[in-house]
Formats: sequence, C-alpha cells, structure tokens
Amino acid sequence: MDATEIISLIGVYDADGTVIGEVTYWLGSRIGRAHCALCEVTHGLFTERDSWRRWRRSLPVPFELFHRDDAPSEVLAMVDALPTVVARTADGLVELMGRSALEECSGELATFVDSLDRALRDRGLRLAD
Repeated sequence: MDATEIISLIGVYDADGTVIGEVTYWLGSRIGRAHCALCEVTHGLFTERDSWRRWRRSLPVPFELFHRDDAPSEVLAMVDALPTVVARTADGLVELMGRSALEECSGELATFVDSLDRALRDRGLRLAD
C-alpha cells in the first residue's frame, strides 16, 4: 500500500500571537508559569532558532506555524490540547504530534524530527516530493 502524501504540515503553539500574548508568554515562561513544548523546539530566548529555520526550509512541503488565537478553526476543532502538529492531506487533517509527544522532545530538534518521522510512518503518511 502506498503512503498518503502530505500537502503541508501545521504546528499550533500553546500561546497567543498578539504582542501582549507574546510578552505574557515570554515572561511567564521565564518564571515557570507558561510553557509550550513546540515553542521550545522552534524558538530560542527571543527568536526562531537557526537550526529550526534551516530544517523547515529543507522540507518538500510547507510547515505553517500558528498561535492558538490565529490557528485554523478546523485544526483547533480536531485536537484535544495544544501544542500540536498536524498534517494536511488530500483527504483532510491528521494529528501527528500532540502535547505529550512534543513534551518528550525536550526542545531538541533532532528528537522532534525523529518523532515526526515515526508519526508519519505510523499513520501511513509521507512528505510530498
């Protein structure tokens, strides 16, 4: 059986994207009151990690990132908790990594990539060429 091709990947942070939301999250994360496991993979102290940016550009499909306040409603409707990583296929959306899977990455890109690859295989999905 051939694997289903992914059109795009979508990640949703467990944080708001407004200026106030960004500042609140940043301050909260520094004092232990806010946490987003996807943010830890994609961002350093202030900006997107270079390693993340390079990996994301290497993908054959887009990897769109949203905050919980600007995420597509269809994505929010299908997941139980944030953060999340979802695949868009011709047949619809498939959740690949939920909160616990992202927590297990401990902010490490290599672990995230391995977990994502495993989730794709487990669900019979593949990145478009």
